[in-house]
Amino acid sequence: MTDTATEAAGRHAGGAMRELADDPSSRKRFLRMMGGAGAASAFAIFMAACGDDEDEGSGGSGAATTTEKKAATGRDLEIVQYALTLEHLETDFYNAVIDAGIIKDKALGDTAKMIRDNEQEHVDALTATVEQLGGKPMRPKTTFDAVLEGGPDMVLQTAATVENLGAAAYLGQAGRIESKEILAAALAIHSVEGRHAAALNTVVGKTIVPDGAFAKPASMAEVLPKVKPFLA
Repeated sequence: MTDTATEAAGRHAGGAMRELADDPSSRKRFLRMMGGAGAASAFAIFMAACGDDEDEGSGGSGAATTTEKKAATGRDLEIVQYALTLEHLETDFYNAVIDAGIIKDKALGDTAKMIRDNEQEHVDALTATVEQLGGKPMRPKTTFDAVLEGGPDMVLQTAATVENLGAAAYLGQAGRIESKEILAAALAIHSVEGRHAAALNTVVGKTIVPDGAFAKPASMAEVLPKVKPFLA
């Protein structure tokens, strides 16, 4: 299914975010799972950023409900595969930088290794999720030769760009996710990607919060062309 078609389907199907917004009991369970007050703030920000899509429903027939559930699982699988592709790209990038020994500053080198380890954990978690959803995890081939040849400044600028893009990508899919468990995982990863981005923004002289008080989401159609140069 194309990005445009799936996003349109997401708008009509509602999703976990819409369900949580409409159902106080589900929202309380979700916030307890995510960690209370801090999660409540994150949830409010996600709702503001993702918009207020209406759930149009299907009329309630059993066959329609089964079809909707299959469509929802397929949509979640597509989103997790997409996230997995981005996390592989990030992990490969830091591995390439570390192996090349381009970053001479020890503190920056240690930070790169810490971020790489975080990204690898994301890869492991998303790989397991794809398998649980009945899919085959995708593993893209990546290349960063042009970035490495540009030296330390280009490496750090690219790292900041990739992390900001990753945070925006998770935010862009939050409103389309059907499963509350997957939404919780996406919230948790989005938070870490945002912290990576803030740290690297500081290193390269960018503002810590480039979008202001509310982060801006990015759709698949916006993200994929920007990472295409890194996909072999």
